[in-house]
Amino acid sequence: MSTSPAVRKIINDPVYGFITIDHPLVLELISHPYYQRLRNIHQMAFAHLVYPGAMHSRLHHSLGAYHLMGIALAELKSKGVPITEEEELGAKLAILLHDGGHGPFSHALEKVLIPGLHHETLSLLLMEQLNTVFSGQLSTAISIFTDTYPKRFLHQLISGQLDVDRMDYLNRDSFFTGVAEGVIGYDRILKMLAVKDGDLMVEEKAIFSIEKFLISRRLMYWQVYLHKTVVSAEMTVVLIFKRVLELLQQGIALQAASSDLNFFLQNREAGATIKQHLDRFCRLDDHDVMASIKNWCYHPDKVLSTLSRLVTERKLLKIRFLKEPIGEMRLAELRKQTAQQLGITEEEAGYFVFTGKASNTTYNPKDERIHILFKDGTVKDISEVDNALINYGSSLAFGEISKEYICYPGHHKI
Repeated sequence: MSTSPAVRKIINDPVYGFITIDHPLVLELISHPYYQRLRNIHQMAFAHLVYPGAMHSRLHHSLGAYHLMGIALAELKSKGVPITEEEELGAKLAILLHDGGHGPFSHALEKVLIPGLHHETLSLLLMEQLNTVFSGQLSTAISIFTDTYPKRFLHQLISGQLDVDRMDYLNRDSFFTGVAEGVIGYDRILKMLAVKDGDLMVEEKAIFSIEKFLISRRLMYWQVYLHKTVVSAEMTVVLIFKRVLELLQQGIALQAASSDLNFFLQNREAGATIKQHLDRFCRLDDHDVMASIKNWCYHPDKVLSTLSRLVTERKLLKIRFLKEPIGEMRLAELRKQTAQQLGITEEEAGYFVFTGKASNTTYNPKDERIHILFKDGTVKDISEVDNALINYGSSLAFGEISKEYICYPGHHKI
């Protein structure tokens, strides 16, 4: 890979220190508007309402993952794993662009703004568009990203149980939230990476580091990503857009803060022809959403304006995780009280009193694999390792954990 001084740039990252950009194509892609838009998309959606420092962006995360990919590839090459310059560049480009398809506030609004389209589908479409712009130079990256490249471990570094994507977001999110439980030994894990029969795995010396990695994921999900206040905020924003769409269907005049957000709200079938609207999509970011919500605080529809003020003033709905599902009669009673207090219908009160379920699975040995490579050449799933510290058969430790919750206005008592 070229390291010409003419194309060598360094970026000062608060998590890893200096990140080196040493290829002209990488620099051109970072400078492209499709990539620069990631500056304006929060990595952690509304987590900053709980952890004020969590203001980092998708751009920060993708650069961090790019940095870790470089370390991982260098380590594998030092162990004799054959990786060409073209493959190295392809893997770096793939991880750099892997989150390009995220819309405003990432996962929180993914199913709302353009229904039926996953962010990875949009990421691939953007990579294909950029491949045309850059005369086919992203073809290897696209093959690696879509897992059609012969060397499977390159894709596993991007999307797998030990991918650099997870390593960076856990490390970075822990750093910016100040939640120490998310700190992982990413440097040791990277040092212990290995490839056998085309698959990515780790040497047995890293078993405890991998277990710490899994424990950190579990703790970060329940302490940060699924923190009850974060869930309340994200659900409120989802309901804001649900109300907006309902009002539009009723023919009620309503404008978003940007023409691009207006377009996707008023053209619900745009997802089917998204290739024609990629430039519009790439002009959307968190600013469009928050400016619109600020404007809707003064909309004559009481439901929309009240929901919008809950977010802008951070006077969020209370939320409680439940040991047992709440009864329909109790829900109806709470909605009736809310309707009377807000001067809305009981049906509309469903926007303010509702239930849901938060779920997370940290590791499922039935469909997820972290392979451990032993000195004698044998390979075992981490759940089968004798000296592992964790009981992987315990749902409490690593199966799915689901928690029912109820959201409701603060003046109620549950």
